[in-house]
Amino acid sequence: MAGPSSAAAAAPLGEGTHRDPRGLTSTTYLLLPGDALQHQLSNGSGCRSALLSFRKGITSDPVDHLASWKGQDCCRWRGVKCSNKTAHVTKLHLRNQNPAIDPYNLDTCEDINVLSGEISPSLISLKHLNHIDLSMNCFIRPSGRAPLFFASIKNLRYLNLSGIPFSGRVPPQFGSLPKLKYLDLGFNEMYSTDITWLTNLSLLQYVSMKFVDLSMVVNWPHVLNTVPSLRVIDLSFFDLDSANQSLLYINLTKLEKLDVSGNKFDHMIASSWFWHLSSLKVLTVGYNGFFGQFYDALENMTSLQVLDLSFNEGTLVMAGNSKKLCSLVVLDLTCSNTNGDIAVMLDLKTNNLSGWIPPALGNCTFLNTLRLSNNHLNGSIPTSIGALTYLSSLDLSKNVLSGVIIEEHFNGLGSLKILDLSSNNLTIVVNANWLPPFRLEFAGFGSCKMGPAFPTWLQQQIEITKLDISGADVKDNIPDWFWTTFSEVTYLDISNNEISGRLPADMSKMAFIQLNLSSNHLSGPLPPLPTNITMLDISNNLLSGTLPANLAASQLHALILYSNQIVGSITKSICRLPSLYDLDLSNNLLEGEIPQCFDICLLQFLLLSNNSLSGEFPAFLQKCINLQFLDLAWNDFSGPLPAFVGMLTRLQFLRLGHNTFSGNIPVEIVNLTYLQYLDLSGNNLSGIIPWHISNLTAMTMKASQPTYSLIGQKPNRMSGDVIYISGQFGEIVSVITKGQQLRYGSTLAYFISIDLSDNSLTGEVPSDITVLDALMNLNLSSNHLTGQIPKQIGAMHSLESLDLSKNMLFGEIPSGISNLASLSFLNLSYNNLSGRIPSDRQLDTLNVDNPSLMYIGNIELCGPPVQKNCSGNDTFIRGNHRSSMQKHDPLSFYLGEQRLVHPAPPGPGSTSS
Repeated sequence: MAGPSSAAAAAPLGEGTHRDPRGLTSTTYLLLPGDALQHQLSNGSGCRSALLSFRKGITSDPVDHLASWKGQDCCRWRGVKCSNKTAHVTKLHLRNQNPAIDPYNLDTCEDINVLSGEISPSLISLKHLNHIDLSMNCFIRPSGRAPLFFASIKNLRYLNLSGIPFSGRVPPQFGSLPKLKYLDLGFNEMYSTDITWLTNLSLLQYVSMKFVDLSMVVNWPHVLNTVPSLRVIDLSFFDLDSANQSLLYINLTKLEKLDVSGNKFDHMIASSWFWHLSSLKVLTVGYNGFFGQFYDALENMTSLQVLDLSFNEGTLVMAGNSKKLCSLVVLDLTCSNTNGDIAVMLDLKTNNLSGWIPPALGNCTFLNTLRLSNNHLNGSIPTSIGALTYLSSLDLSKNVLSGVIIEEHFNGLGSLKILDLSSNNLTIVVNANWLPPFRLEFAGFGSCKMGPAFPTWLQQQIEITKLDISGADVKDNIPDWFWTTFSEVTYLDISNNEISGRLPADMSKMAFIQLNLSSNHLSGPLPPLPTNITMLDISNNLLSGTLPANLAASQLHALILYSNQIVGSITKSICRLPSLYDLDLSNNLLEGEIPQCFDICLLQFLLLSNNSLSGEFPAFLQKCINLQFLDLAWNDFSGPLPAFVGMLTRLQFLRLGHNTFSGNIPVEIVNLTYLQYLDLSGNNLSGIIPWHISNLTAMTMKASQPTYSLIGQKPNRMSGDVIYISGQFGEIVSVITKGQQLRYGSTLAYFISIDLSDNSLTGEVPSDITVLDALMNLNLSSNHLTGQIPKQIGAMHSLESLDLSKNMLFGEIPSGISNLASLSFLNLSYNNLSGRIPSDRQLDTLNVDNPSLMYIGNIELCGPPVQKNCSGNDTFIRGNHRSSMQKHDPLSFYLGEQRLVHPAPPGPGSTSS
């Protein structure tokens, strides 16, 4: 085999150009022998000079990883380790300890903690270096390829370059590192067509090339089988085509862990080569398409402790002699299609299972963990579950289980720490003085009926850190012991009950991280917040008083207080919440101006509607470039709408209606390509409707799915790794559509609408508005618009409500209006329209009790349903006319002269279903 020198000769020019460590000239390094380069650098400061040259290649160090790299003793520098005997540098460990790797976006450079720059070949001079870990950083070379000079560091035993966004071919020169024991090249965009170079690494124990493209490698099991020293192999998400190879002999007698998940295997699982690896302890083969029976294939797997077959798309048959799996602790079949027979852990969550939980499950007395969540299991929970004395974790959540849970279900569960029965239809009935045998750490009873009295047995659960009794039908005062017992709870959800009482005055001293008390009858003032809280939802209660003067919660992400009776102004301390991205104070009694909080620029959701707030449009919002949802409706805001609104390009919901904003609609508003809901109604706006309104592409059929990033999703409130955002979809929003004031909850996310009614707008209706073919509601009524109705109005196929009444529009009604198959409300009254009224089956179903009201106030219109007959000169615009005398369910209609211009907002604290 060619040595390093020949490999260097074959390497392309320009492999890496760097400044000489002495600062004299630029030198182009190929794959030079280590001794030659060491000779070049030895005239400098030895190891220190080489490391400083490496540091010189770093162009960005945002968190000061290398701040300690100064002074003469490089062995004291961060990430550098030296031999205690010789002081030679032996280890360079600069791994990014907090990577944000996304398997679908392997660009490490988006991480704010990374080192950026190029890896200097000066490392070759560190001839005693045996450990290099530069993983999860952003070392990008002009070629994008992994440096070849690593192959010249002959003492390397550990090399981790994972998560560095290299591309191109995996360097086969790495096969010339004779002492290498650990090699990790995962999480990048490299590829390889031949991995036979691994056979030269006779000491290799660990190899990972996760997400490397090996789709062209067909002999991979044979290559790996020639490296008997291997203990861990990770070839997951490789695009490998098959594991259906046969090996004449097994050389991998030391292999303990094999991960080949996420490939393209779609053959019988029993024919895979890895079943003969008797030393395996962990086998991960999920995210494939295996099928068939596999228990018999496990005959020799006596050491196997973990078998992961999760997310397998084929049908696996679990039949055979499972007693051979004497060491098996974990069998993970999550989201797999399995049937047949079934150790210590049984995890069948998210498997589309149906039927009853068998009472015989109580015979599996050694079970430690039982997870059957997120299936379709029905019926009652057998009382035999109480015989599982070793059970520490029981998760039956998110099924359709019903029936009554009694003390017998729990009597033997003295080891239980985790219990989740939430999202079922269960009723828990226990004696008032019952003492549970367990001390829970996690208790999930959401939607389980536990009331009406507060469950007193919870008082004994002093070790709980996460508690969910939401929707538990509790109609009681919070007992005195509650806040004391659960002062160390980090995740608490008692929402959607009828719990009354006051919040504790010392709440700031409690450990809450996420606290959901919404939709109860809690009263009194809001006390100072816990220091570490990240989410607080006390919406839809009876809180009174003012907001706390000192909101000292620097990690708070979401503050949801809508529909209470909070008075006063918005405190300036809200500006000291730098992590805040969801603020909902709507439907309260707040007044005054909003403080200019230029430091809360992470805001994504700001909802302040239905208060008495005043002042101009908040100037600080120009820094909130991530703002998605803005609702300032039903307040007393005034002044012009600023042009910077058009720079908030992530806005999806903009509701400014029923204030006294004046001036023109900013033309920049058409830059909001994600906008799906626009309400500027009930203001004093003038001027024309901006042209190029067709740029609002989220209102077209091309954007068929709502773009709200949190649309209707309520993450697991007790999970600890997500924030539960409820404000923007939890409350009821009043919308004037179909001639009436309708109230929308979570479905508002699917409602695509423009409402510019009740202003003083002039000019024509922009013709390109008809491009917005996903628009469901268009209300331009009560303005001073002139010109004709756009002729292509029939292209707006999604329109359900069209209101152009009380303007000065003239000309004929376009015949295409009869093509609006979804239309259920039409109001063209009080304009100057003329000619024959189009008629079609769809139009004839509208307002059947008195269809002429849709056209009243247009004296030049003729033909049914108005009484004026058309002369022979009138254009004939009729389709298949259906008699208006046919019976239809009448639709609500707001008569033009009786139109509610400024409907009263819902009162503070009111609720609606």
